[in-house]
Amino acid sequence: MTKQRNQYDKIFKENIEAAIPGLIERLLGIRALTSEELPDALQHTREREPDVLKKIKDTNGDIFILQVEFQVTDESEMVYRMAEYYLMLYRKYQLEVAQYVLYLGEKPPGMCTKLETRKMTFRFPLITLSEVDYRLFLASNQPEEVIFALLGDFGSDRPEEALGNIIRRVEETTQSDFALKRKWVQLRILSQLRSLVIQTGKLMEGISTFFKEENDILYKRGIEKGIATGMSRQELLDKRAFTISLIRETTFDNGKIARLTGVAPAFVQHVREEIANS
Repeated sequence: MTKQRNQYDKIFKENIEAAIPGLIERLLGIRALTSEELPDALQHTREREPDVLKKIKDTNGDIFILQVEFQVTDESEMVYRMAEYYLMLYRKYQLEVAQYVLYLGEKPPGMCTKLETRKMTFRFPLITLSEVDYRLFLASNQPEEVIFALLGDFGSDRPEEALGNIIRRVEETTQSDFALKRKWVQLRILSQLRSLVIQTGKLMEGISTFFKEENDILYKRGIEKGIATGMSRQELLDKRAFTISLIRETTFDNGKIARLTGVAPAFVQHVREEIANS
């Protein structure tokens, strides 16, 4: 579960800057006039790094700190963590703090959202994405926001129908083939949160020319580099996603990454060049 959680966290970090303006307005109901990025690290008695931290001025002229946390697991002590965040942020900025936890798991959360003692009362809003109409995310023109539709409520739409709508919308809003392939990998990973891996794979193969093996540039490159022998297209995509993660998150050289991922050093170098040129 730790490995999967790290994959999800990485996807959120890669997409959040482009997605957050739409999420703030459509999901949180905040109409921001200005939005200023704030330093993530909060150093006091311990270091905390919020997922999203911004100074907002809304259309009513109110100025406040916005903190958003993405939570995959149903964390029993989340209320204490959010209370710590609140006090540290209020002490540092001397502004009201608006906090939200976006729960991404499939099962209903049981985490406590309220802390009450004789001296104080604290609570935070918990938004469960599986209860949010997925069409809210489809309305966005940012693919980074559209992919969150996969975690939403499909309502009366059959999963196959909803997934088709999501995938088509991602295709419509993504500008380059390279970026589109990255979104496919992200959708496959996120689909594990909804137990939709098989359906997602079938739909992608059915509606996207990018997943036809005979035309798949990535797969052909894998064959040319000598790493795709006896390997399925999905295995290759997974290895590429792992390679990208190691390139971005470590200082390992091509040889070490190749050993960890089970690919050829030439393939690692090719992916490294793609990242540099993206």
